[in-house]
Amino acid sequence: METAILGCGYVGLELGRQLTARGHDVVGVRRSEEGIDEIEGAGFDGVRADVTDPDSLSPVPDADALVFAASSGGRGADAAREVFVEGLETVIEQFAGRERPPDRLVYTSSTGVYGDHGGDWVDEETPLEPTTEKTRVLAEAERVALESPIPGTVARFAGLYGPGRYRLDRYLEGPVTEGYLNMVHREDAAGAVRYLLEEGLAREEVLLVVDDEPADKWTFADWLAEQCGVGEPTKRTKEERLAEGDLSEPARRRILTSKRCSNRKLEELGYELSYPTYREGYRDVVAAYTADR
Repeated sequence: METAILGCGYVGLELGRQLTARGHDVVGVRRSEEGIDEIEGAGFDGVRADVTDPDSLSPVPDADALVFAASSGGRGADAAREVFVEGLETVIEQFAGRERPPDRLVYTSSTGVYGDHGGDWVDEETPLEPTTEKTRVLAEAERVALESPIPGTVARFAGLYGPGRYRLDRYLEGPVTEGYLNMVHREDAAGAVRYLLEEGLAREEVLLVVDDEPADKWTFADWLAEQCGVGEPTKRTKEERLAEGDLSEPARRRILTSKRCSNRKLEELGYELSYPTYREGYRDVVAAYTADR
């Protein structure tokens, strides 16, 4: 199988490593020379191109599968639209028009498209209620992927964590606000996409990619503190944290948004998580933290 990973960053690099290790041909696409160096350091080929520039995509070789995992770099809704909607449309048009078009497309989205559900469970059938301009852009990009002439899959990632993204200090020091964390380790985010590609599953469907256990934030923080041998962090209710008045608008929205994401469909498809919960996923970083104390 030949796979092109467009926006080959945090998850894309891991996906490329996994596919390459299993004998597949992979090319990663990034905009910068530094990004190409990262790809080649991960053990597969890189091509410098921009998903918003159709001419720059010409050197990207034909592929059986496209994975669109580009990032807007944490910028606002306009930048997100340029990358996620217009960039995805450009990629689809460019590759669908080739003599040998891809057999499938995977677009990596976010569980942020659900909005707030008051701590209730959500799954692939739950109606979307994006609450920000950026999450509305993500929902629009999902529509583009699912209506693509290249059969598209939408993989909605929960909060990504793993090497470089453990954020221990946030939960060990606090304040920790009540609510739920929906998480997936980078290895499993990439592993789930790799599994879908290899097995030919979830074509023209949506799939939630999340671990087995939505984590109560206070419970998670207390567990981390115990494992790391430090005191329990400061805790705040939503009302207390909002009343403190030092929050950015994105932080305020995160506090007001709570849901529990189900991975039942992923489980029914047969994917086995390497890190079923945060307990397994944080084991190595906790060991490193305690060893350094």
